[in-house]
Amino acid sequence: MSGPGPIEDYALLSDLRTAALVGNDGSLDWLCFPRFDAPACFNRLLGDAGDGHWSIAPTGPVREVHRRYRDNSLVLETEFHTDDGVLRLIDFMPPHEMNQHGETCVVRIVEGVSGEVDFQLDWVLRFDYGHSVPWVRRVRETNPVLDEYILAIAGPHTAVLRGEELPHRVDDERAHRYTGTISAGERMAWVLQWASDPDALPAPMNPEQELLECEQYWAEWSGKIVYDGPHAKAVHRSLATLKALTYAPTGGIVAAPTTSLPEAVPGDRNWDYRYCWLRDATLVLLALDDLGCTAEAQAWRRWLVRAVAGDPADVQIMYGIGGERHLIEWEVDWLAGYRGSKPVRVGNAAYRQTQLDVYGEVMDVLHLARERGLLESEESWAVQRGMLSHLEHIWQRPDRGLWEVRGPDRYFTHSQVMVWVAFDRAVRGAEEDGLPGPVDHWRELREQVRDEVLQWAWNPEIGAFTQYYGGTELDASVLLLPSVGFLPGSDERMRSTVDVIQRELQHGVLVDRYTTSDEPNEVDGLSGREGSFLACSFWMVDALAHCGRQEEAERMFTELVGMANDVGLYAEEVDRDTGCFVGNFPQAFSHLALVNSAAVLHGGRTRGQKSRRNGLIPGGRR
Repeated sequence: MSGPGPIEDYALLSDLRTAALVGNDGSLDWLCFPRFDAPACFNRLLGDAGDGHWSIAPTGPVREVHRRYRDNSLVLETEFHTDDGVLRLIDFMPPHEMNQHGETCVVRIVEGVSGEVDFQLDWVLRFDYGHSVPWVRRVRETNPVLDEYILAIAGPHTAVLRGEELPHRVDDERAHRYTGTISAGERMAWVLQWASDPDALPAPMNPEQELLECEQYWAEWSGKIVYDGPHAKAVHRSLATLKALTYAPTGGIVAAPTTSLPEAVPGDRNWDYRYCWLRDATLVLLALDDLGCTAEAQAWRRWLVRAVAGDPADVQIMYGIGGERHLIEWEVDWLAGYRGSKPVRVGNAAYRQTQLDVYGEVMDVLHLARERGLLESEESWAVQRGMLSHLEHIWQRPDRGLWEVRGPDRYFTHSQVMVWVAFDRAVRGAEEDGLPGPVDHWRELREQVRDEVLQWAWNPEIGAFTQYYGGTELDASVLLLPSVGFLPGSDERMRSTVDVIQRELQHGVLVDRYTTSDEPNEVDGLSGREGSFLACSFWMVDALAHCGRQEEAERMFTELVGMANDVGLYAEEVDRDTGCFVGNFPQAFSHLALVNSAAVLHGGRTRGQKSRRNGLIPGGRR
């Protein structure tokens, strides 16, 4: 065992505080203890086996591997079929909401399904993104009860491994290993727990009881989902993934649980996505609330209002999971990167960028929350009015756009459309909800922005709305114009734009966000190609539906659903030449876009339309 497997070979575990990635080879290759954004202690995903992993797999040849999540839970089963029998590996993390005061942990159970299978457990713990080799010792306590465990400590980091059979030290590898045989009907379990205080270690856990309670938790949670349209399994898995990416203590949702998985291999478009982006705000609320996950939508709204509170001039495009504002970017130069793709980045310098679209996203999501019965508070509306007042003075400045380009500021079309959304939702808040404010002034600004977009973003020679004012480059983000209510899909300019983007940016069912090449890109300031964005591909589905091309949209949606990995997960992008996943994984934006497309195709509503509930739940049922 050396480097990591393909990104699509991984599955997600989560306790709603942090997450782990497990490969189909039985190796847990990524885990940040005790939060999504904490330093990882298993780092094979961004290096090799010596950087930390926890593998459990048969020692002999494996003929087949089958994986699944149990129902709509985050309990993962991996079955290894060998000539001697079948071994089943059960992995899960007890959810935070059922264990609020306990330390985060991972439970791994080996079960014999048939025959007798020899297997090996390798446990290599490396704190601080692989930099810190811990002091590891075996401890045997007899008071008040017998408790034997492996204790690993390095600076502020402490972890405890318990199990029926503990692994032994392999000195020349700085690793611990156990080899054994599992027969049909037998089970063995191991539990890895984080300890916030090395002098107050977490108590032993009953793995079987934790498994039962974990399954019950996810069964109760998934029972709230009301979607029963086509591709229900994919929609349910996407919603479970969004729940898994939620930091339960605050309600924030990370864009992905990983950092620096490259957008092309090899490549240096590697970013840390373990933070919360305001650009996701509206889609998060729509995906969760429209399909029954109201409590999660309310928690997200609370996180959002807390995060943006303060001086409107200080509003950022992203925040930490607790609302943290300083996400200083630095490079982990001792890790080789995923399959040699450096750099490995921690933090994200884009938090300092000006992106005007975030004002529209915030105004939009809070408007939709009001429509769905989440009462507006005086404090929240005051924050929104402050943002509008600030936006009034800066909206005519160029920015970096939703793609967070590291090239020059420009007048990006999507940014200016979202400025229009901000003033439009303010007008609707006054007209529909009776909220106080200078509504006539907001109407004037709304029309001024609209006129400028139509004048400067539309290129009649190309027949499309372009990436930025006066440009010729295309950008898939303009596919969102009908979704946000800026233009109807029946508008001839919109229909033409869809056709041009299909011709220039679409490859099969995959859509690039914009054109990249091996040469330096004048727009994003980077060189090298990237994969096709799955979110953009789902945006094309929505645009086709809005343009009246329903059958084509449904065919495309079906193909995109089929591109998920074997357990229903999506990365940020797909390499269209190889079909492999690239970018951080699993990607909330991809799953959000899938859920939204399902709602557009089989609910027929856009986020720009009125959606008052009037006592009805989604689907028109009382």
